[in-house]
Amino acid sequence: METLEQVTTEEAAQTQEGTHWKRFVRDMLETLLLAVVLFVGINAVSARVRVDGYSMRPTLEDGEFVLVSKLSYRFGEYERGDIIVFHFPLNPKEELIKRVIGLPGDQVKVEGNQVYVNGQLLNEEYIFEAPLYSGEWTVTDGFLFVLGDNRNNSNDSKDWGLLPQENVVGRAVLIYWPPPMWSVLEHTAASASQ
Repeated sequence: METLEQVTTEEAAQTQEGTHWKRFVRDMLETLLLAVVLFVGINAVSARVRVDGYSMRPTLEDGEFVLVSKLSYRFGEYERGDIIVFHFPLNPKEELIKRVIGLPGDQVKVEGNQVYVNGQLLNEEYIFEAPLYSGEWTVTDGFLFVLGDNRNNSNDSKDWGLLPQENVVGRAVLIYWPPPMWSVLEHTAASASQ
């Protein structure tokens, strides 16, 4: 026959075990909720993009992963030289990465293996090779003119026209994979030569 003390001890042990399980479940739910909040928060302000191809060589190489700031243009303006990720106007499911060359109101001209904006020759030390094509474009309000750094091996504004600013995902910030290539992306201004 059990004594009152033994029954109380067993009930206390069962109650304590039930409390441990409740605490464990609560901790797991809190951890899961925190993970979801962090995931949603991080994806609201950034994106991760894999470079596919050689259109931005030598700045970016095929297979590198780039972190993109989605907030850059909510609090700042586009600048010539910015490296941006955007939804391709001809296939919005596809994302491309290019460099901003022309801003609204700019006149972009490619002639004699050189790029001119508003009549000023751009000093572009970041390109792979000089462009072997020519053309002239006027950038209208709400649009950008973008080119790949590998000018002769890039599907960009010279091929399909101006980029609507509403298609821009954000500004590329850094290369985070593979680790030996890790670096902050310098947005060298596409400046006019004097």
